[in-house]
Amino acid sequence: MNEHAPRHHRPNRLRGHRRGVAVTVTAVAAAVVAGILAPATASAGPRPDAMQQRLDALVQKDGVPAALATVKERDGRSRTYTAGVGDAATGAKVPVDGQVRIGSNTKAFTAVVVLQLVAEGKVGLDASVDTYLPGLVRGDGFDGRNITVRQLLQHTSGLPDYVNHEVVLNEPKRYFEPRELLDAALAQKADFAPGAQWGYSNTNYLLAGLIIQKVTGRPLGEEVTKRVIDRIGLRHTYFPAPGDMTIHEAHPKGYQRAADGSLRDYTELDPSWGWAAGAIVSTNTDVTRFYGALLGGRLLPAAQLAQMRTTVPADEVGAGVRYGLGLLSRPLSCGGLAWGHGGTIPGYQTFGGTTDDGRAVNIAVTTMADDDTGKHVEQAVNEALCR
Repeated sequence: MNEHAPRHHRPNRLRGHRRGVAVTVTAVAAAVVAGILAPATASAGPRPDAMQQRLDALVQKDGVPAALATVKERDGRSRTYTAGVGDAATGAKVPVDGQVRIGSNTKAFTAVVVLQLVAEGKVGLDASVDTYLPGLVRGDGFDGRNITVRQLLQHTSGLPDYVNHEVVLNEPKRYFEPRELLDAALAQKADFAPGAQWGYSNTNYLLAGLIIQKVTGRPLGEEVTKRVIDRIGLRHTYFPAPGDMTIHEAHPKGYQRAADGSLRDYTELDPSWGWAAGAIVSTNTDVTRFYGALLGGRLLPAAQLAQMRTTVPADEVGAGVRYGLGLLSRPLSCGGLAWGHGGTIPGYQTFGGTTDDGRAVNIAVTTMADDDTGKHVEQAVNEALCR
């Protein structure tokens, strides 16, 4: 799930040096605001526009099997784009605005639910993890009595990550219980003292998910669905139920390139290892609608949204990047900030951002991008938001 800056920590590449049971998604600048869908692909005009050219280059030069995008302009109009093939074996077309696994964008959904519980007086941002999960977090250099809920959402807890990409890549259909993942993290040493610095760790959101379940008495997926997905009408978004390995609607297949250059199909996998940190399936357009509703105040009261947008430096991700509570900001070349998250999971990677004046973009590629490809996608996001 993740990458942040030392390469093992960058929010858009899967981490592999950690010992742990599972792997999860990552953060990278993510998605954006809502809009009325007006499909537009390469056939929409005689000369492809800049986004279509960028997606075509990702396929032709970077070798991604497929790329999809939704772009929302200042005037509120949205356009969708596709490039490549939705099925490398058959050459089938990429479904317009097809569903993909959105990886660590899930963290923003999870953070919203926690902050709703804060607004309801059921969770305290500066209360300790032990307040809700007494005695659960104990280990070498960390103690749940000294870690706050805010530090979980902000990635300043110092908790080690549980990811182990080889396990997931080799056993993509294996189911993991949240406690099994947590045990893998707790067997390691703390990365740093709580609050001492920033360090991306999926374990933070694993614990946030457990807190949601403890406080509400309901499964995490049900709370995310009721409080976020259904509330703002994300009709093509869902939190997979235990054992659900499929993508429900039209979708491009997701791949990873093997050492011999062949493509391995990871479309169907068990996302339980991502859970609160990376399990959700959605579309580019629904992701932009989610961030639009969030930043527009439709999901959180003003006080909690302000807390979410209060950031700390996350230079490991990139120059000028800052991280709030499940929300990331990235400076644009034209000035201002892009807000969102982004995510990586075997088979898919998503990038995007939304601006305070209503510009928005979300791009998905059907593989985990290498560093060069990731930079090219981020350039496409910046270009779309700076037009």
